[in-house]
Amino acid sequence: MPPEFFLDRNFGRRVAEELRTRGWTVHCIADVFPTDAQDIPDEQWITHGLDQSWVPLSKDGRIKTRDLEIQPVLDREAVLFYLDNQQLRSIEMVERLDAHRSAMYRAVEKGGPAAYAVRRDRIERTWP
Repeated sequence: MPPEFFLDRNFGRRVAEELRTRGWTVHCIADVFPTDAQDIPDEQWITHGLDQSWVPLSKDGRIKTRDLEIQPVLDREAVLFYLDNQQLRSIEMVERLDAHRSAMYRAVEKGGPAAYAVRRDRIERTWP
């Protein structure tokens, strides 16, 4: 069974909808937390997603450098992905993620703890 992903608020609904049309199973942070999780610390949404067996997907690679935010990934020996470019348009995000879907699935199967950057031409393990 393919992994399910939990998208950070900064992706927006358009990215989630387009990934779903391409066969991804994604959950939006706004579907779980009120007010689009504006008052929810990153470690809380990450923990919630991991508790559901959803793989966190963020646009903020700095998460891996913040002890509180990466701790749930470490504790659960999980995997987190982030885009290495926060300036991409929605369709570019979707195309980049979809182009690396197989590699992302393999990384999830391999397990963690690990954080991966989703780059233009590959995914790359960047933590630990």
